Amino acid sequence: MSKALFEYVLRLGDDSLILGQRLSEWCGHGPILEEDIATTNIALDLIGQATTLLEYAAHLEGKKRSADELAFLRIDREYKNLLLVEQENGDFGKTIMRQFLFDAYRKLLFEKLLSSSDEHLAAIAEKSLKETKYHLKHSSEWVIRLGDGTEESHERVQDSLNELWRYTGELFFEDEVDTELKGSGVIPDVSDIQDKWNELVMNVLAEATLTIPNDNWQFDGGRVGKHSEHLGYLLSVMQYMQRAYPNMEW
Repeated sequence: MSKALFEYVLRLGDDSLILGQRLSEWCGHGPILEEDIATTNIALDLIGQATTLLEYAAHLEGKKRSADELAFLRIDREYKNLLLVEQENGDFGKTIMRQFLFDAYRKLLFEKLLSSSDEHLAAIAEKSLKETKYHLKHSSEWVIRLGDGTEESHERVQDSLNELWRYTGELFFEDEVDTELKGSGVIPDVSDIQDKWNELVMNVLAEATLTIPNDNWQFDGGRVGKHSEHLGYLLSVMQYMQRAYPNMEW
């Protein structure tokens, strides 16, 4: 089971790592000072979660790799993050919509992982859930404000939803890793999360006067290392220092 658990924890860690890196790009560029600080703090929360998860993944792997090595010294196909989190920031509305769709999923997942038979994973979920509740509150309020705001803000955030919706199916991806861990009570059944996610997202989008696109085409592949072109550019920035100066220390 340790191999399957390593893979699962790595996936969660990569989600936090890549989305944290994406949000950090807003530092100094936020639409208002308060939001610049809020977005940067959420990015820091995600990097903190990534650190904890990748440290546990490194322990489970048993190959004496550190969390830093997992974070900075893999090639793109070795990352197992969702395609959703690697998509470009775009304008503020697109960033907020991406964050909301992810936060809704992540909050529900962490709530279920509190009951994990793996005590270490349950403890990580408990600590991370406190932050994720705030992340969801922040992103959902902005989705409502932008969607039910001006004509331009509504149009922009609707366009963002139309573009990002095609990546939401992968939130509920399952393979043999999940099947093995479900059987031993380590992780929940994804259907338990999907129904609640649909309800939560529908309620917020309705209040925001936004419409789910009719196009049901979905992209996936991130969980097995098949990524969009955006990840390669992101990694070239994120990994520069470690690649240029191997084993450097501050």
